[in-house]
Amino acid sequence: MTRQPAATPSPALPGDALPRPPWVRALVALCALALFLGFVALGSWQVQRRGWKHELVARVEERVHAPAVAAPGPDQWPQVNAADDAYRHVRLSGMFLHAHEVLVQAVTVHGPGFWVLTPLRATDGTVLVNRGFVPPALRDPATRPVADPQAPVSVTGLLRLSEPGGGFLRRNDPQNGRWYSRDVQAIAAARGLGPVAPFFVDADAAPPQAGAAAPIGGLTVVQFTDHHLAYALTWYALALMVAAGTWHALRGGHGRARGHSARRAPPAG
Repeated sequence: MTRQPAATPSPALPGDALPRPPWVRALVALCALALFLGFVALGSWQVQRRGWKHELVARVEERVHAPAVAAPGPDQWPQVNAADDAYRHVRLSGMFLHAHEVLVQAVTVHGPGFWVLTPLRATDGTVLVNRGFVPPALRDPATRPVADPQAPVSVTGLLRLSEPGGGFLRRNDPQNGRWYSRDVQAIAAARGLGPVAPFFVDADAAPPQAGAAAPIGGLTVVQFTDHHLAYALTWYALALMVAAGTWHALRGGHGRARGHSARRAPPAG
């Protein structure tokens, strides 16, 4: 009886590897599935956020261009919120308390300068009014005198919520009169105004007066960032990359396993 020579193992090929056990392949598949579903969920969440942002912009645009309505009174102040009231076109009447004016640093289309915030004392409460922008040359109230400081006034403008804390990398400094945001409560406390509305009003542009230096109103910038579509596409792309990478890895591992089996099989005969 003729003995068959023992099969000689095939030499290892570059990049060759032992086949992965089934449990390793299953674990890789489960992890990949979790990543895929997570990325898809994040992408879908960004799509929902985009729809919400578009609805918000539409509501704000409607409020900005609507006829002015009475500003919320003290009994309504606790209910004022961004979703229902931000940028609402409102009107209010009263008397400006010019002695309690505050300047808040600002940068507008007219360059750097200040917002002029003046309390308006109405019959049912006090509201801070952003009368508009002045350049540094007009920061001193004496450079922009008011004809009759005690005269009653009527103001229309956009309702804005308080901006607590300060600006970017700069905190408000009430003790030294340095303001970087329109922080209603902090300004009221620093100027001894007592209870004030939890919002301020950006005054509309007023007709220019000959020879008068007055704050420039109507400079509210209504703008919302909307990067949600780019974010959604990024998350969906990552999900596709995970799916493609996993399919390639598992398919390649299966091919290597078959290759090993073929090379290790003894010759027939």
